[in-house]
Amino acid sequence: MPAIEVPGATVHYQVAGTGPTLLLIPGGGGDADTVSGLAARLADRFAVISHDRRGLSRSTLADPGEHPSIATHADDAARVIAAVGAPAAVFGSSLGAIIALDLLARHPDSVRFLVAHEPPLPQVLTVEGRRQARAVQELLEQPGPQWRDVALALAIDHSDTEPGVEIPRPTEREFANQRFFQTRDAPTAHRYHLDLDALRPNTSRLVLAGGTKSAHAFPHHCALALAEALSVPFEEFPGDHVGLVTQPTTFATRLAELLP
Repeated sequence: MPAIEVPGATVHYQVAGTGPTLLLIPGGGGDADTVSGLAARLADRFAVISHDRRGLSRSTLADPGEHPSIATHADDAARVIAAVGAPAAVFGSSLGAIIALDLLARHPDSVRFLVAHEPPLPQVLTVEGRRQARAVQELLEQPGPQWRDVALALAIDHSDTEPGVEIPRPTEREFANQRFFQTRDAPTAHRYHLDLDALRPNTSRLVLAGGTKSAHAFPHHCALALAEALSVPFEEFPGDHVGLVTQPTTFATRLAELLP
């Protein structure tokens, strides 16, 4: 697995297939392996890039106590794209969508096109919507968070898979990634404020998206509200908040339809 040295970290990435470059950025504690099923189904059309965000799996921190900012994650993504071949189409989901939006805002030359799937951005919500977002963050901040409650709030159902897809039991590495997300990335994302004005010059390359089974959850509401605020299209994808993992075949087909 290749790696690049970036300020403060070593970032590992992998590439599957050949063709135009496409970077996949999952959310939560997801690493490059999280999107392997989706990548495999796109590799006949794209050179699909995935990476371990700094602090996850094989991407180590120079300072083990670092709490990476969204901008830092986006800078890392830009460097990964540059290492493989810029510009790239980008798909980001959840936290990955927030990172991808920051990438488009601050590194527009790195991004050929962006599909942002359910970015949890409370800034675009109503007062009630922001209350719901805060309630989810409070669940995550609890010691030993109640993941079942978090999953219900975010519309995450790993049992709702397409035929032939099985979600394995989490490994120790995945538990460690989830703890990093819970204690560092999730609080950072909740505080993050997207610069909408910086995005506006690049909205012709942006689509917001949400799952067909997650319309009741606040990240889906964020995607709709952001699409309206920026006057960009909103597109539906199969499944719920984690459809990229549970529905990889139909999800890949839908994503390929949208990418120029």
